[in-house]
Amino acid sequence: MALLESTMPPLGTPAHDFSLCGVDNKTHSLKNYSKKIILVIIFMCNHCPYVKAVLKRIIDLQNEFLGRGVQFIGINPNDAIHHPDDSLENMKIIAKENNFLFPYLVDPNQETAKLYDAVCTPDLYVYGKDRKLVYRGRIDDNWEHPKKVTRSDLKLALENILTGQSVANEQIPSMGCSIKWKTT
Repeated sequence: MALLESTMPPLGTPAHDFSLCGVDNKTHSLKNYSKKIILVIIFMCNHCPYVKAVLKRIIDLQNEFLGRGVQFIGINPNDAIHHPDDSLENMKIIAKENNFLFPYLVDPNQETAKLYDAVCTPDLYVYGKDRKLVYRGRIDDNWEHPKKVTRSDLKLALENILTGQSVANEQIPSMGCSIKWKTT
């Protein structure tokens, strides 16, 4: 497991469009979520211990903000041929077992992950109504021990956006397993 930190693209960067199949067997794109105030895109997968450690927190945040115009989207960019735990079939199992209320999409050619400059799982990007990047960074300050969290960075950013407050310019990168890129 190679530990990496997210690349931290510049705030204000526009969201990149995508057209990806989800565990619901439907195709999803940015336009499907145009009525949402905030869009949270999380590059994640099934097998990464960092994702497993924060998955309940991701689910809880989506549930907490569901009725407030916030849409989470999980995108799995990993090479499922070399990492079968990350196959679409296994994504469906994980989504069902954890009662995901957000789309979980597969990026089979990894083009979406490359467009976003994602490097690790989890790697997250938060876009405002204008679909400009307002937050990219960690979920909170203790990925490993949820009871020791003292600062919930993602939750604070979402609250600030929804209440018209500014989001801190200084943001701490997310960290996790490297994306499992396909070899050519």
